[in-house]
Amino acid sequence: MNTLSYKTVSANKATVDKEWVIIDAEGKILGRLASVVASTLRGKHKTNFTPHVDCGDNVIVINAEKILLSGEKMSDKVYIRHTGFPGGQRFTTAEAMIKKNPIGLVEHAVKGMLPKNRLGSALYRNMYVYVGTSHPHEAQKPKKIEL
Repeated sequence: MNTLSYKTVSANKATVDKEWVIIDAEGKILGRLASVVASTLRGKHKTNFTPHVDCGDNVIVINAEKILLSGEKMSDKVYIRHTGFPGGQRFTTAEAMIKKNPIGLVEHAVKGMLPKNRLGSALYRNMYVYVGTSHPHEAQKPKKIEL
């Protein structure tokens, strides 16, 4: 066997083949959906996955308002933010957040599963979350992914 014939293929910006995929969040558990979205954004499902290159797909998430949380997380899970001023810590439950901003709930979950660097920021910009089933990306002909 000639081992010199095996070459490690490393993807780069020019050789990557990015696709558009659509995921329906209706009736899905938030964390499980977010892990699939993050993995797809990263490109880990592809054979030419390269850790330092944006080789993932563009992901469209629809029906963000119909996402579920298991157990008592809807009332017990607390999201914390800070205004930047002394004593400016603010708390929001998942229940209040899904009523006010369901897109933010999904985006927050996915962003936490992406790398915390420039690549993670670039990958995050490849995700589009929408309330309802309509989206402006029909021209890209997205493929539907079932979870």
